[in-house]
Amino acid sequence: MRAQDSLEKASIDSKDEKKGNVHVALVTDQVDTGAALVAGKHVDITPEEDRRLRRKIDLHLMPLMCVLYWIQFMDKTTLGSAAILGIKTATHLTTNEYNWLGTIFYLAYLAFEYPQNLALQRFPVGKWMSLNIFVWGVALCSHAACKNFGGLFACRFILGICEGSITAGFMIVTSMFYTRKEQTLRVGYWFLMNGTAQIVIGFISFGTLRIKTGSFEPWQWLVIITGILTLITAACFFFMFPDSPTNAWFLTPEERVIAVQRLQANQTGVENKRWKREQFIEALTDPKTWLFALFSAFDNVPNSLTNQQQLIIANFGFTTLQTTLLAMVNGFVEITTIFTGVNLAARLPNSRAYVGTVYFLPTILGILLVNLLPWSNKIGLLFGQWLTGISTTAFVLALSWLTNVTAGHTKKVTVNAIMLIAYCVGNAAGPFMWQAKYEPRNHVPWLIIGICYATCMVLLMLIRVLLARENRRRDAEPRDTTYDDVYVEVVLPDGSRVERKVEKEYLDLTDIQNRDFRYVL
Repeated sequence: MRAQDSLEKASIDSKDEKKGNVHVALVTDQVDTGAALVAGKHVDITPEEDRRLRRKIDLHLMPLMCVLYWIQFMDKTTLGSAAILGIKTATHLTTNEYNWLGTIFYLAYLAFEYPQNLALQRFPVGKWMSLNIFVWGVALCSHAACKNFGGLFACRFILGICEGSITAGFMIVTSMFYTRKEQTLRVGYWFLMNGTAQIVIGFISFGTLRIKTGSFEPWQWLVIITGILTLITAACFFFMFPDSPTNAWFLTPEERVIAVQRLQANQTGVENKRWKREQFIEALTDPKTWLFALFSAFDNVPNSLTNQQQLIIANFGFTTLQTTLLAMVNGFVEITTIFTGVNLAARLPNSRAYVGTVYFLPTILGILLVNLLPWSNKIGLLFGQWLTGISTTAFVLALSWLTNVTAGHTKKVTVNAIMLIAYCVGNAAGPFMWQAKYEPRNHVPWLIIGICYATCMVLLMLIRVLLARENRRRDAEPRDTTYDDVYVEVVLPDGSRVERKVEKEYLDLTDIQNRDFRYVL
């Protein structure tokens, strides 16, 4: 009997349809998409089978996810590299206009983030991301034709709209295919590609400095090269990236059942294509939603350093060539610290807040060095600048932590959207603290960055206290049996109907509705 028999539409009826505490799922679009695959089935998964399937999923997902995250960050930071290569002079940008190009990207990201999350819920995840990647590749190439602020403004606006689908989509896909422990590592692995992007864009920038084509300037070659790479990635995503473990092209029917069943301990299911108003409201009224959002906003005000770091290094007294090469070190710092941070968090139980807080400390030291060292100490200032990249690890841990502690698909996409909207607010506000009057020491921007990071440390610990307290409350409660006996009605090929039991984990319950859910710390 096929696991994907056609199922009638419907909702979980909380009344007793049979006897005792039996609940019948009369509408299957209310339950998780994985329910249709595993209802009435149980496969004993050996450790060897689990490792084999995880390796197969890694092989088909992680290379594409890592390449795309490398591409998207490289594209986003082309503005900072192009500033060194002459875009400000060629397009007659003032300091304020340049700052606005950084801000408009995140304002567009902010405005379209929730619509993007709704689209990711409604449409196949891989195909929707592919469309966005293609549009964004075209917009990036179009930078080369821009002659003034208005043209660049429009291109950056389109980039912001499209990028809103990527991190949100990756958070959804990671929670679809991986267990909680695996998610922390995988989010870290695709996020550390930001560091790789900084290295690669440095080499591309170095190469474009050597291109001599008359009226076509190095910064124009930069956006064309990165834009072509983006378009190639869009094509690869469209044909190769899966939308869900329930229909992944590289898994056999039996492996799809195992892929869904191995996630049962997450108690978050796979996905649900139906928007649920009650879950949306719960997301808005859940305190942890706003604590994560505050963390995201404060943590990303300093992210304006992405577009400023090459200008800052140049202000230390280094040449254009030296600045281009030295900026790549930030990439190595980010790769190393994210890799070590996520592995520590994965290996030390309930340590996300502690690890994130510890990784803020070197950044605070870097801020002090940049502000207090003599201006003549170029090497010390440079090392201080490099230390400020270590705190990225905390944001990576927060992203994976959020996916671990949120259940219910509508709630998940809503919470993801709120956190990423806050991310945009921080990034949009950040560029305006870099004013010409504060140069070259930029004491005011660095003070703001220090305050933001100190606030983030407090927020991480506060989230941990809140979730630990809720776990203790649930441990003290009697067990909730409301959803122990829920069934979906299956229409077999011969027209007969049977009922198959659905485990609680596949009912698309939220982390608050499911009292068996325990928050990782």
